[in-house]
Amino acid sequence: MSAFASLSHRQQGLLLTGGGALTMAPDALLIKVADLPDAEILMWRGFLSALGFLLIALLRYGRGTLAAYRRCGWTGIAVALLFSLTTCGFVLGNQYTKAGNVLMILASSPLIAAGLSWVILKERLPRRTWLAICFCMVGIAMIALDDAGAGSWVGNGFALMAATTLAINFTLCRTRPGVDMSPMLVFNGLIVGSVAGLFWLSGSEPSFPAVNQLAVVILLCLIIVPCGVTLLQRGPLYLPSAEVGLLILLEVVVGTLLAWWILGEQPAPMALVGGTLVLGTLFAKGLYERRLELRQRAVTGAALQHPDERVKTL
Repeated sequence: MSAFASLSHRQQGLLLTGGGALTMAPDALLIKVADLPDAEILMWRGFLSALGFLLIALLRYGRGTLAAYRRCGWTGIAVALLFSLTTCGFVLGNQYTKAGNVLMILASSPLIAAGLSWVILKERLPRRTWLAICFCMVGIAMIALDDAGAGSWVGNGFALMAATTLAINFTLCRTRPGVDMSPMLVFNGLIVGSVAGLFWLSGSEPSFPAVNQLAVVILLCLIIVPCGVTLLQRGPLYLPSAEVGLLILLEVVVGTLLAWWILGEQPAPMALVGGTLVLGTLFAKGLYERRLELRQRAVTGAALQHPDERVKTL
């Protein structure tokens, strides 16, 4: 038995989700370090991540890879298109504003997904979710308003587009429970790479990146992004959504700290307050829901262990 298989179901989920969040933490930083034009970085990210996702799908499913794609159906195609917009929003957001701003805005996607579930899936949302949505929207507004000059409005807009399309993606995936949509991310990479490649070729003087830039791009797009996203995709199969949301905050916190430390992107006061409001709200909500879940498990377990006593009380 492998060391991973010997872990409990919950421990496996913590390892997969936490590992995925930490793997994705340098994403925004490496986009900045690569320092490539918009179309070029999107082209490389698209094609290389498509190759990485395909290799992972082949390793996971082997001869059943085609069957895994068929199971996704038309929903999988929509997922690929939406994730293409998420990729463009995330990459272009980092091109025009601070990495920390992009990560903090992206952290709001689970709450946007909750709102969309209320509209699309007719799910009733508890009061705490509505309060969290309001607090996060205030925090995002503070981040956007703090640094409104020098094109950062554009960057914040792209980041919000990434968060929104990712939230729609989450909601759409919930309409097909039990179906793994991660193989469709290959098509996301091909879509992004092809469209960006056309813009790159139509440029005045298309050129290849320097060796050091290419090394950063290969590390990020061929290894980090496919591995990190695949690990995160597996998390909800092992853990409740509240815990997954808490662990994904690791990417935001660690990624922001890396950008501040290595790039010297010091946050302005209002952006720092807004980001703290977003992360603090998400953390408090996730922690509260985790406690509710543990309390419910305890009540259910007690009822199962002592059914006779429960009957007597009735």
